[in-house]
Amino acid sequence: MKLATYKDGSRDGQLVVVSRDLSNAHYATGIATRLQQVLDDWNFLAPQLQDLYEQLNQGKTRHAFPFDPAQCMAPLPRAYQWADGSAYLNHVELVRKARQAEVPATFYTDPLMYQGGSDDFIGPCDDVVVPSEDFGIDFEAEIAVVTGDVPMGTPADRALDGIRLVMLANDVSLRNLIPAELAKGFGFFQSKPATAFSPVAITLDELGEAWDQGRVHLTLESTWNGRKVGQCEAGPEMTFHFGQLIAHICKTRNVRAGTIVGSGTVSNQGVTDAQGRTEWPKGYSCIAEKRCIETIQNGKPSTAFMKYGDTIRIEMKGRNGVSLFGAIDQKVVEVEG
Repeated sequence: MKLATYKDGSRDGQLVVVSRDLSNAHYATGIATRLQQVLDDWNFLAPQLQDLYEQLNQGKTRHAFPFDPAQCMAPLPRAYQWADGSAYLNHVELVRKARQAEVPATFYTDPLMYQGGSDDFIGPCDDVVVPSEDFGIDFEAEIAVVTGDVPMGTPADRALDGIRLVMLANDVSLRNLIPAELAKGFGFFQSKPATAFSPVAITLDELGEAWDQGRVHLTLESTWNGRKVGQCEAGPEMTFHFGQLIAHICKTRNVRAGTIVGSGTVSNQGVTDAQGRTEWPKGYSCIAEKRCIETIQNGKPSTAFMKYGDTIRIEMKGRNGVSLFGAIDQKVVEVEG
């Protein structure tokens, strides 16, 4: 099934069920008003929402209305936890290579992860509000999952059973603030503003065979200012699958229902020709990676970060060519006043 949260003037919005083709929606008020309620009581409430979803797809609901992504908040407008990994090691390798630094061996066995702000997510069509262009504004196209309860010490294979929903994310980064923050030795904070998520979150069955061994085997598209810059394959090169990311979190703590876990920037390896020159035909899912590629090839970056008025669209289509989650479609703007 597909779930979204509509704006209603409150912090947490109203839960709606969305049809498979994203054309219609129906308020879930008679079952639950908030997505967190459903996550807290999944076994009881999810089957009821599934029934409503099937009726909506069959055109048998009386109060359906046209679905409008612009009316959506993030599917889970605020969460108990937002933990973002870096599961695509190619991204890490590019960043390190551009700095002429080695990738530590532990990076291939133990996932990188940071804990981001989860109190102020933004909707898929909301503006990305940034105080200054000088901060180095960047998009990051990712996949994220929402979990139920996962007990401390759960191994990776069993952790997959804790996944309830999948969605897309734009984990906005302010690149020029990152070096000074990391130099303090305490991780990201100001360099990671509010994250946006796709209009809908979907259950695993909606992915069909594209969901395999904790990975989504589909193409993630990134379109910057109307130009498609990334068509990255999300499945094959995901070094750590979502079960491993969740197991990393619950090594020393319980993971509670409503935790969101991100994949990190979806990234694909380059292709090297007979002359030894490497190209990246799948493009990129963040500008920082493009700049790393330019540094490796030409000695310095040439692509600038985002400016006010820039737009970013992030979308994933099923094997039938139909959008699965709806699109994240945002504009970068200055803080008013």
